[in-house]
Amino acid sequence: MRLSEFIRQHADHIVEEWEQFARTITPAADTLDQAALRDHARAILLAAARDMDTAQTASEQIAKAKGEGPEKTPSLDEAGASHGELRHTVGFDLVQMTSEFRHLRACVIRLWVGTLQSPDMAYFQDMIRFNEAIDEALAESTAAYAEQVNRSRDIFLAILGHDLRAPLQAVSMSTELLMRKTTLEGDALTCALNIKHGARHMAAMVSDLLELVRSRLGKSLPIEPAPMDLADTVRAAIAEACAGNPECDPTLKIDGDTRGVWDAGRLDQLLQNLIGNALQHGSNPREVIVTLRGENDAVHLSVHNYGEPIPDEAIGTIFDPLVRSADEELGQPSTSLGLGLFIVKEVVTAHGGTIEVSSSENEGTLFSVMLPRKS
Repeated sequence: MRLSEFIRQHADHIVEEWEQFARTITPAADTLDQAALRDHARAILLAAARDMDTAQTASEQIAKAKGEGPEKTPSLDEAGASHGELRHTVGFDLVQMTSEFRHLRACVIRLWVGTLQSPDMAYFQDMIRFNEAIDEALAESTAAYAEQVNRSRDIFLAILGHDLRAPLQAVSMSTELLMRKTTLEGDALTCALNIKHGARHMAAMVSDLLELVRSRLGKSLPIEPAPMDLADTVRAAIAEACAGNPECDPTLKIDGDTRGVWDAGRLDQLLQNLIGNALQHGSNPREVIVTLRGENDAVHLSVHNYGEPIPDEAIGTIFDPLVRSADEELGQPSTSLGLGLFIVKEVVTAHGGTIEVSSSENEGTLFSVMLPRKS
């Protein structure tokens, strides 16, 4: 039996062996169900079989071996790339992911050879074509996996750089106020000046970092949920925001039970960005209203401010990464590089929640977040 036909007839058995091998890749596989363990295995096999049945000249075979041939099996490339992305998402490392292809190759050849009655040159050609197809899928998986690694690194750097701005601003403002309201001399003045200059230097480095990853963002924000009270996190976030903006005095309204199982650090990021956005774009920093309302299975958070409304055409992209508001594009002072609301959306999504925004001249701008009590 030709190898392509063998693969089609025995796909279930081969995929079962793929699953058994994937289950041994721990700890990443410990929490995966059957569908996740078998991810794209059947699609890769059947695409490989289709590729083997496609006519191929000797020159095309040589070119393909060098990775230079035309794309004859887009379905194979797509399945391989999707598999690489998902294996990265669930926690497989690169060696573990590539070992699946090694096992798949060995499994198919072992099972097929066991059915052969006599040697035939066509069988050797089948083996070559099968190896080519698996190598193509492996190359796409590896490339996609590497891209996900790069994106995860870049999004970490971008969020780190963006969120460093708030505490740096608080340090700078506190130092300025200290130097204005207190007469400092000698070593005390030297220390204050060192803090001021150091904060400015760090702010410049943060800006450089953000520019570095400006066009290289990723996804999949990790969280570590634990029992917490969102009201405590909101109070702390307001206090930190006001440390860098002495004129701000947000109103906090709390109704009902605000406890749940969330990642406190991530929610602090969310709050810092929403509150900072309201202070930056609001017409009056004393008119920002933060509301918490507890319901049966969720807690609702909203941040409201008055000011220039968000244009209708911008509402649809406001949570996209690296999207700047109109005044930022015109060079107005800003603490944002187009990452704040993207970070907010990522945090909400990671917790299984939802976020909506409405904005008008009369009603002001309202960001509404719904967080399930258990992520």
